[in-house]
Amino acid sequence: MITLQFCYVVAGLSFASYAVLSAFDRSNSKRLGNTAFWGLFAASFLFGSYLNDWQNGVLVLALIALGGCNLLGHGKPSTASREERQESARRKGNWLFAPALLVPAITLLGTVLLKNVQIGAWPLLDDKNVTVISLVIGIVIALTVAVVWLRPPLLAPLQEGRKLADMVGWAIVLPQMLASLGAIFALAGVGNAVGEIATRYLPLDEPFEAVAVYCIGMAAFTAVMGNAFAAFPVMTAAIGLPLIVHQFHGNPAIMAAIGMLSGFCGTLTTPMAANFNIVPAALLELPDRNGVIKVQLPTAGLMLIANTLLMYFLVYRF
Repeated sequence: MITLQFCYVVAGLSFASYAVLSAFDRSNSKRLGNTAFWGLFAASFLFGSYLNDWQNGVLVLALIALGGCNLLGHGKPSTASREERQESARRKGNWLFAPALLVPAITLLGTVLLKNVQIGAWPLLDDKNVTVISLVIGIVIALTVAVVWLRPPLLAPLQEGRKLADMVGWAIVLPQMLASLGAIFALAGVGNAVGEIATRYLPLDEPFEAVAVYCIGMAAFTAVMGNAFAAFPVMTAAIGLPLIVHQFHGNPAIMAAIGMLSGFCGTLTTPMAANFNIVPAALLELPDRNGVIKVQLPTAGLMLIANTLLMYFLVYRF
């Protein structure tokens, strides 16, 4: 059976290759910092399941120290000249997008078709993580197709991946850390505390009021923490389950789905979601560091209103 460990191994080997390549990149004056950072990040994927909590904590603190002390630089590997890229683009045209489109296509097919496939008495894929596993399988297949078709230099895919990872830098760790923060908040009882404050000081006697507070709270907590996955357990424990589901008998699946969408509205508005809002501005060399956020603010507001109304009209009727 293919489990989530397969995804960890693929990611770990990728980051391990970045560490090795960084060590030999003399164009980067901070190559040793990059080597240590990507090496530790690779270790978290490859060996995190086998390390105890204390050891994983030390590993995370080391990553924070490397990023916080500005010990990471930008590698500039040379894989193809500008002229070679332009010539390849001219010859291949829009077919260059085919490998990239393979990833979502294979992910969808794997999620729909492979969920119940079994080999003997064992399922082919872990049914709890079918989509994630299908995504990684899609990435591996798309990369293989691109290499066979385009025939780049052997190390070009890894060098280009390292180049992009170096540009993103320490922010590449944010999704994992912020998602973990949500689990920590849930275990610490933050959701219950927020629920007590909300029920004491906010009018929550009507179904619409509960929905509005839940959706707005999801967006607000996401803006503070930078990740809807971190906000979800807090707001769901505080408002979603006790009020929308238990008190007003709402549909938990609809509440969860639209609640996450409301959280994503907060993602559009915050620099805490650095991998979404700050990194793209840096990669595109925008003059305004917060330019992406400013453009997204009207969309975030309109989508939050739409999500709130959509949940109210659906969650109590299905």
